Amino acid sequence: MKIFITGANGFLGQHLTLYFGNKGYEVIACSRGNCRIRNCNFFRYYSLDLTNEEAVTEIIADTRPDVIIHAAAMSKPDECNNNKEACLKNNVEATRFLLNASKQFKPHFIYVSTDFIFGENGPHSEDDIAAPLNFYGETKLQAEQLVTQSGLIHSVVRPVFIYGPILENMRPSFLHWIKSNLEQNKKIKVVSDQLRTPTFVSDICKGIETIIVNKQQGTYHLAGKDLLSPYEMAITVAGFLQLDAALIENVTSDTFIEPVKRAKRSGLNIAKARTMLGYEPVSFTEGVQLTFNNVQYAYSS
Repeated sequence: MKIFITGANGFLGQHLTLYFGNKGYEVIACSRGNCRIRNCNFFRYYSLDLTNEEAVTEIIADTRPDVIIHAAAMSKPDECNNNKEACLKNNVEATRFLLNASKQFKPHFIYVSTDFIFGENGPHSEDDIAAPLNFYGETKLQAEQLVTQSGLIHSVVRPVFIYGPILENMRPSFLHWIKSNLEQNKKIKVVSDQLRTPTFVSDICKGIETIIVNKQQGTYHLAGKDLLSPYEMAITVAGFLQLDAALIENVTSDTFIEPVKRAKRSGLNIAKARTMLGYEPVSFTEGVQLTFNNVQYAYSS
């Protein structure tokens, strides 16, 4: 099976590429710039700007994938708010170009969305009414609607606050920011009045593989099973790494000036994925252990 992965240089994209490559799938990975993924010998990589419609059309015609996993996005809400035109191009128009290029070949189109399409009162189920609180969420919802109206075999997956091992050339995550500061005995402020269902990256990879193998269509929440605040996450990291949790100051979101609105109580309900996909994510405590233990699941070939 030939799987085409966008956003391959990003955190989720790298994990997806290595996961499916090591599973024996024929992987075609694309992202902007040079390949930043280690072990590039078992997949094909293309430098591709998804906002270039002609280039997108050409590469889909050349590769003719069976599955497209569209993980690329402009995903920082503050940046999206500050540059709405770029956000629309990268999140909506790029999705439209991929869908249009795919219609002749009819791959299974899997779109990676976000919990940001919802507002307050989470965890949300798949059929809850979308009510994004910021422009990033609005563009991801628009892209979802393009996918569901495309006429292609499609699936929409929504994770939350993705975390996991940092591979070579990856940017540090929130968990690794906690680790780095505490190791340097730096005090940090972490909010306790925002709730999320943090998602271990390997669980998303496994969930997407199940969708592909079983040809499942529709929308699925592939998130974690624990509803936690960033402060609780930080305390868990400190405990596992035996670092000084007293350096972590419990604050509210009012402490930080943010240009865009974010939900206080977000997160996703995973009951449907559990029933339909047999999806069973690790606990956050287990995920922290796997994140910092350098386990081999991290797809070295």
